[in-house]
Amino acid sequence: MDGRSAETGQFERYLSAVARGLDDWLDSDMPDATSSGIDWQERLKGPVPERGVGAEATIDEFIRTVLPNGPRLSSSKWWGWITTGPTTVPVVLSSAAMVAAPQRYTLTAFNRLEELSLEWLAQVCSLGDHMKGVYSSGGSTANLVALGAARQWAFEQVGIDASAGGYGGRDCAVYTSAEAHHTVQRSAGVLGIGRDNVRLIPTDLRQRMDVSKLRERLRRDREAGVVPVAIVAAAGTTNTGAIDPLRDVGELAREFGAWFHVDGAYGLPGSLDERVAPLYEGLELADSAIVDPHKWLGAPVGVAATFVRDRSILHRAFTQEPADYLEGAFTPDDVQVSLDDMGIPYADFGVELSSPSRGVMVWGILSELGVEGLRRRVVSDNDFARHVASRAHAHPSLEVLAEPVLSICGFRYTSGVDTDLDGVNAAILRRLVRETPIIVSSTIVNGSFVLRPCFINARTTLADVDELVDTVVRLGAELTS
Repeated sequence: MDGRSAETGQFERYLSAVARGLDDWLDSDMPDATSSGIDWQERLKGPVPERGVGAEATIDEFIRTVLPNGPRLSSSKWWGWITTGPTTVPVVLSSAAMVAAPQRYTLTAFNRLEELSLEWLAQVCSLGDHMKGVYSSGGSTANLVALGAARQWAFEQVGIDASAGGYGGRDCAVYTSAEAHHTVQRSAGVLGIGRDNVRLIPTDLRQRMDVSKLRERLRRDREAGVVPVAIVAAAGTTNTGAIDPLRDVGELAREFGAWFHVDGAYGLPGSLDERVAPLYEGLELADSAIVDPHKWLGAPVGVAATFVRDRSILHRAFTQEPADYLEGAFTPDDVQVSLDDMGIPYADFGVELSSPSRGVMVWGILSELGVEGLRRRVVSDNDFARHVASRAHAHPSLEVLAEPVLSICGFRYTSGVDTDLDGVNAAILRRLVRETPIIVSSTIVNGSFVLRPCFINARTTLADVDELVDTVVRLGAELTS
């Protein structure tokens, strides 16, 4: 069989084999790859083969050696990062899209799903119909795109086209909370604003941006002639899930002539939970916002969305120079129907030219679940965090230092510890990771080390959550006995 004939009529056979392997792996205990007992590192060494072993042998080796030794993000007990294993439908659709639509451009059904899914996502996240979006690879790039738009807009207000000619020597700054994700600083560095020009505003005891201190810093910078590029508020911080006072921050942005950006990479879908929906009041003031479907929605990793009020700003900030091989390739009378129209020019709205069709995954999730199904998932995950807090409050050996706002709870073990609470809880964390199937992370809350489970995993059950609390109590007792 030559190479070309091998590329037709084989998907059902090989995908079925991999799918069986995935189902078996998801049903297994998912042992840690570093302690699985399988010498997979040795098997995956060696020079590039002179002669290939063929498709079947390659897929067999993948199922036997690679698949069972990946990270355990899909385990029902994985709550360490704000990333989890994807659910089934978006994985299946993504796999098909890799072949049927390996790029998002040209006016096809896949290009249409980019826009339709962005419209649906904006509605789900309480952004309104006026916000238009573009997909990218993750929150890092999504924030970069949003702040690129902010930079373009801010300097246009003082008569400068920053994307064309730079800043004209003007000092500028971005304002955000000390709890903000570090991608804000990175975006400022990449965009030429400068990491040192990101003003980190202190937070209150609930880890929310202190609006009075924000106002004071804005006032001082205005007196110094600094251009306020953007104020970045968090709708769900990665540390504790805190939601900044969006209305107050948004109104300050209007007062001082700054772009108002909301980083909702993790927490924006939380607005579906009626118990916390009031905390999102003021979101309508946002000039831009981001959300990562590969977090709470359960899409495969590599899907984020940036929304702005006016996509023409994105076009001015990120458009490419014309390319002869593209500009002349598409004409109204082109006989190739799929090339009649490039469709919506997403490549001019961000930093990616080549990009997969990501909208099909988000469309699949929202088509499968609907708003009500996604709301049930969000509420359930928030309930898990509240359940941990409730059990910790009721247990004499546990203490809650970060009450759940969304699906994160910051708690620690305290019984029998006279001095080094941080050290004991760090030891509990290490034993959880090394000795149990449970994965949580840690953070610092008001100067103290806490265990930090983040519940966005569609496979988690209440029994899994209870196992976490019970195991922390057991390990803490063993370490302090």
